Amino acid sequence: MSAQAAGPSDSEEREGANAPALGPLAGLKVIELGQLIAGPFAAKTLADFGAEVIKIEAPGGGDPLRQWRLIKDGTSVWWQVQSRNKRSLALDLKQPEAQHIVRQLATEADVLIENFRPGAMEGWGLGPAALAALNPGLIMLRISGYGQTGPYRDRPGFGVVAEAMGGLRHLTGEPGRVPVRVGVSIGDTLAALHGVIGILLALQHRHKSVSTQAPKGQGQVIDVALYEAVFNCMESLLPEYSVFGAVRAPAGSALPGIAPTNAYLCADGYALIAGNGDSIFKRLMLCIERPDLADDTSFKDNAGRVARVQELDAAIGDWSRRRSVQQVLQALDAASVPAGKIYTVADIAADPHYAARGMLQQVTMNDGTSMTLPGFVPKLSLTPASHRRHAPALGQDTDAVLREVGLSDEQIAQLHARGVVG
Repeated sequence: MSAQAAGPSDSEEREGANAPALGPLAGLKVIELGQLIAGPFAAKTLADFGAEVIKIEAPGGGDPLRQWRLIKDGTSVWWQVQSRNKRSLALDLKQPEAQHIVRQLATEADVLIENFRPGAMEGWGLGPAALAALNPGLIMLRISGYGQTGPYRDRPGFGVVAEAMGGLRHLTGEPGRVPVRVGVSIGDTLAALHGVIGILLALQHRHKSVSTQAPKGQGQVIDVALYEAVFNCMESLLPEYSVFGAVRAPAGSALPGIAPTNAYLCADGYALIAGNGDSIFKRLMLCIERPDLADDTSFKDNAGRVARVQELDAAIGDWSRRRSVQQVLQALDAASVPAGKIYTVADIAADPHYAARGMLQQVTMNDGTSMTLPGFVPKLSLTPASHRRHAPALGQDTDAVLREVGLSDEQIAQLHARGVVG
């Protein structure tokens, strides 16, 4: 494992709010409302690149992600990825005083991110119209299952449902068998990344719209629907249906309409082999000792190879199953044919390329234990992302944030006593 980044010391952790912000988004103030994956992942991406993110959570339990999957010392280790570089403010948004605090924060913020069901923010007096009246330059990212408009807007929507409606779930799995999940919450993550793109576009527009009437520039609302984020990545699915009436079907590990590309059984596992380029195909056939197929003119282009893909898969499979995965990959690498092992996380953690690229970030937690977190993507040459602060405990920064909006210690104590803050 690569010790690419040491975690903050205890003193640095206590002073995390005052640590100098690094990265291209340094100085950007972000309020994160919402929970679990889509909204928080978008905010995490901004935080990694220097934005100051104040995460607002409910007192008591906080974001449910704190208790998802594997737990260490009472908190999910996933939490350390999703909320690194953030501050935690515990507010009961059902109480008017808490809503007023959000409005105070929004007055000075650049971005607000929320992923509640449509109408929830308006019900708290925190909708776009109310916040824009306080801060016309505020950019508001709203992530929901089906978007803020349309006949399905009020339906509850999770990423798994969006993956189904977006067309992805139909394509995953083996032909004739039950559609399967990709394996991670890809619908939520895609929505988050589209949201980040929207924020960066809106920031560019805001910068260009600065005027004497709008000294911060014009803010706007970004409406991201989970199913649309999935659908946006579905390649040629719709035009193929529109022009040819073709409904793409699940194809297991193969790449439909592009050949040969598949996962091929080896003596001790599987290798993913992508031999679908014209010149790559010839090199692949020579590598597997089938010069007859390399010289067959019917395979000179993709259309010809697709027409006889089963024959090609059988030839490659006959060669691969008599060799180990390592032997297959070594031979294909020497022949300049794209191929790879199907990694488990254990393979990732042991891989020297992951380490060399800084994708295995080793941090030291406050109790002295070591934890490896995913590195940062994308990589910027001048203003890279960084791990400035561990994920916060629930309400860790409540008092500090409230002081920053002008509340006295006495006022803060009263809010704690009434359960408005935690």
